[in-house]
Amino acid sequence: MTSPRKERQALRDVKRVVVKIGSSLLTNDGRGLDGRAIGSWVDQLVGLLARGIEPIVVSSGAVAEGMVRLGWHERPTELHELQAAASVGQSGLVQCWESHFSRHGIRSAQVLLTHDDLSSRRRYLNARNSLHTLTDMGVIPIINENDAISTKEIKLGDNDTLGALVANLMDADALILLTDQTGLYDADPRKNPHAKLIEEALADDERLDAVAGGGGKLGTGGMATKLNAARLAARSGAMTIIASGREKDIIPRLLEGERLGTLLKPADEPLKARKRWIVGQMQSRGTVVLDDGAVRHLCDNGASLLPVGVKALRGRFRKGDLVTCVDQQGRRIAKGLINFDRNEAERILGVSTDHIKECINGEVAHHGELIHRDDLVLI
Repeated sequence: MTSPRKERQALRDVKRVVVKIGSSLLTNDGRGLDGRAIGSWVDQLVGLLARGIEPIVVSSGAVAEGMVRLGWHERPTELHELQAAASVGQSGLVQCWESHFSRHGIRSAQVLLTHDDLSSRRRYLNARNSLHTLTDMGVIPIINENDAISTKEIKLGDNDTLGALVANLMDADALILLTDQTGLYDADPRKNPHAKLIEEALADDERLDAVAGGGGKLGTGGMATKLNAARLAARSGAMTIIASGREKDIIPRLLEGERLGTLLKPADEPLKARKRWIVGQMQSRGTVVLDDGAVRHLCDNGASLLPVGVKALRGRFRKGDLVTCVDQQGRRIAKGLINFDRNEAERILGVSTDHIKECINGEVAHHGELIHRDDLVLI
């Protein structure tokens, strides 16, 4: 075994890890659930329990397994067909996981999440409490998006993102993204024989954007979604490792610090729990266009967003909705929870805090800020 580098030593101290496994691995590139491979990952996860590590699984494969059971050879594009495939495949997927955990006398639990479960603060906390109860009881959660009912408007997007959201939700120390690739390369290894594996990098390193590619025929995400997931997980201080799920005993070897795959590390201090919830919300209800002064104020001073620094509003939103803040060139600056309905916000656009009450016809303004700094996250 290769000796670990200093930067990977922290992986030996992991107490809770989220392991996401992609469709191509779980279904052996679309040939049906690979029970032998799933059994191997279960053996590895049970080994983590013996070391005092809490594993949480985010399992793809429902749609891919449903395709096999339905005799489909191409991933459907119509929403109702994707929902049908997920419904058919989900039962077989969770049954396979359950049967392998049962070999060890370990119970597993199916947990299906939707965007609404994570965008509502109350449901977010309920999901968190439920998962903590399961892990405290020694039960392994098997998490997937509820694809049978998800629509384009409320879909989380992909299970890489879901893995990152679960890592944030559960304060996990690490997120492991198992794929059919050995990691993130500095060029496409399928086209460039001289491409080199990126062993370690900061998740927010913008140079990584140029080398992240697209998804395969079975899944919905490639390296680009894995990179975005790593950046999302980094907001809670979690490290992310992208590695090959076909490597023998990959999970324990990674957590021993062995130099496998790509380690993407957080650069900043972890966000507080409320801000992790905000950054984890995927559906923005509107856009707030900022002037240059407001952009500097937010980025340099960590300040609240005041109406005086806003140039324009887009979209239909209500008080408490998530909105995205952009500069006048359209670059995303932050997102947060807005304190006014759209019609109220329009009436105080560009107005100083002292005159807000006058602009809304004497109505009581409970907030002088359009978005309070405690409800605002730079992105």
